[in-house]
Amino acid sequence: MEDYFSSGDEYCYHDYYDDDDDRDASYGLQEIETEVPLSCTKGPSSEVITKESLLAAQREDLRRIMDLLSLKEHLARTLLIHYRWDVDKVIVVLVEKGKDKLYAEAGVTVSEHDNLSSELSSMVMCIICIEEVSASEVTTMDCGHCFCNNCWTEHFIVKINEGQSRRIRCMEYNCYAICDEAKIRSLVSARDPNLSEKFDRFLLESYIEDNKRVKWCPSVPHCGNAIRIKDDEFCEVECACGLQFCFNCLSEAHSPCSCLMWELWTKKCQDESETVNWITVHTKPCPNCHKLVHKDGGCNLVCCVCGQAFCWLCGGPTGKEHTWTSISGHSCGQYKEDQGKKTERAKMDLLRYIHYHNLFKAHTDSFKREAELKETIQEKISHLEERQSSKDFSWVTNGLDRLFRSRRVLSYSYPFAYYMFGDDSVKLEMTKEEKEIKQNLFEEQQQQLHANVEKLSLFIGEPFDQYPEDEVEELRMKIINLSVITDRLCRKLYECIENDLLDSIQLVRHRIAPYMSRGLEKASELSICWKTEA
Repeated sequence: MEDYFSSGDEYCYHDYYDDDDDRDASYGLQEIETEVPLSCTKGPSSEVITKESLLAAQREDLRRIMDLLSLKEHLARTLLIHYRWDVDKVIVVLVEKGKDKLYAEAGVTVSEHDNLSSELSSMVMCIICIEEVSASEVTTMDCGHCFCNNCWTEHFIVKINEGQSRRIRCMEYNCYAICDEAKIRSLVSARDPNLSEKFDRFLLESYIEDNKRVKWCPSVPHCGNAIRIKDDEFCEVECACGLQFCFNCLSEAHSPCSCLMWELWTKKCQDESETVNWITVHTKPCPNCHKLVHKDGGCNLVCCVCGQAFCWLCGGPTGKEHTWTSISGHSCGQYKEDQGKKTERAKMDLLRYIHYHNLFKAHTDSFKREAELKETIQEKISHLEERQSSKDFSWVTNGLDRLFRSRRVLSYSYPFAYYMFGDDSVKLEMTKEEKEIKQNLFEEQQQQLHANVEKLSLFIGEPFDQYPEDEVEELRMKIINLSVITDRLCRKLYECIENDLLDSIQLVRHRIAPYMSRGLEKASELSICWKTEA
C-alpha cells in the first residue's frame, strides 16, 4: 500500500485546509459518521404524491382557499388553476389588488342565481339553438346566463374532448365566467358517463399539470408518482421509485451543469453534429458529381469514382497528369482565406468536443463500474465483521456514497466547462483576460477534485478484508479524510460556478441545483394536515 501522505500527493490533504481550520482525522470521522437526514432538522423539501394521495393533496390546498375566502369548492378550484395552484400567489394578489380584482382575473363569479330558473316562465327561448324549451330543461350558471341543457351539454362535451376541462367558460359572448363543475358533471354524465369520468380525472390531474411545484416523475415505465417541492424549482429530487432527476427540466440529475447546457450537450451527443464536423475536416466534395471524397494517400492529386481528378489542396478540377512541381491544368496560386479558417475552426471544435466528451464518458463509465462495487464492498464488510464484530465499518459505505456523489459532480462539470469556456452559444460579460483567469481557477479546482476522487476510488477498491487490523485502521483514516476533502472540493467547485461564472453569462440566466453534501434527499410520503369531512 503506497504512502498516502507522500510529498507528491500533499496538496490532496494538507494544502486544502486553512490555517484556522486545522482538523485532525477524528474530526473527519465525526463529520462522516454523524450524518443525519436533512429532514430531521428542517423537514422534507419534497414529497411524493401517489395516485391514492393525489385527491387528498388537492383538497388540502382547496380547503385553505375555501376557508380563507369562504368560497365553494369549484370556485376555489377555478382560482387555484388560474394561479397554477400557488396558494401564496392567491394571497399576495388578494392583499395587493383586493378580492374583486382577484376574482375578475380568474373568471370567478360569486353572485348566486340558483333561484332564477324558478322565476322564469314555463317556456324559455334558448338563444343558442333558437328553440323554446321548458324551464326545467334550462341551466343557469353563477354568472346569471342560462341556456338549454342540450346546448350546455354539447358545449361541455366539445370542451372536454378538446382538453379544456379545467376552465370551461360560459357560452355567452364576452362572458369570461367559469362554469360550475358540479353542473357540468351532472349534464355530461346524463349523456356520457365515461366522458364525465374523464372530466373528473382532468380536474384531479390539474393539480399536477397546472402546478409549478408538482411534476410527474419521469420514470420509464412510469411509477405513477408525482413530486411536490416546497422551495426552489431549480433543484434535484429523488422519487420513491429511486429515480433521481432535475425538477426543472425533468432530465436526469445534471448539476453543476445548467438545464440549458445539459439540453445542448445531450443533443450534441445524440445527433450527427460531430459527424458533420468530421466530414468537414477529413473530406472534400468532388467538383463534378459533388460526392464526398476521403484522401487515404499522400498525393494531393485525387480522383473521384466518377473519374474526375481534382486538387486536394483547393478542391479545384484538374487533369490527371502531374509532376513533382505542378498538376496538369491547374495552379493553387490563390489562398482562400475564408475556406481555410472555416476548415481550421471545424477541426478545433471537433478536437475540443472530443476532449470534453472523452472525459465525461470516462467518468460516467467509472461511476457505473463503481456502482457495481456495492455488493462486493458489502461482502468485504461481512468478512471484517466476522473477524472484528465489535467494530463499526460504516466508514466504508459512507466513503462509497461520497465517491458516488463526487464522481457524479465531476462528470457533469465537463459539459459545463465545454459550454462555459468556448462555445458560442454562451455569451460572457467578461474580457478575454478575465475569462482566462476564471477558466484557470475552475480547471485547477476541477483537477484537484479529479485527483482526490481517483484516490478515494483506489482506496475503496482495495482488498481491505484481507488486511491485518492495523492496516484496516490506517485505510479507515485515509478514506474518512478523503471523504471530507472531496466533499469540500465539490462545495468549492459549486461556489466557483455560482458566484464567479454563472453571473457573467449574458442574455439567458443559467441556474443550477444547489450542492447536496449528503446526496439527493429522497422525497417523503405526503402528510395531510387536515381530516376529510365525513
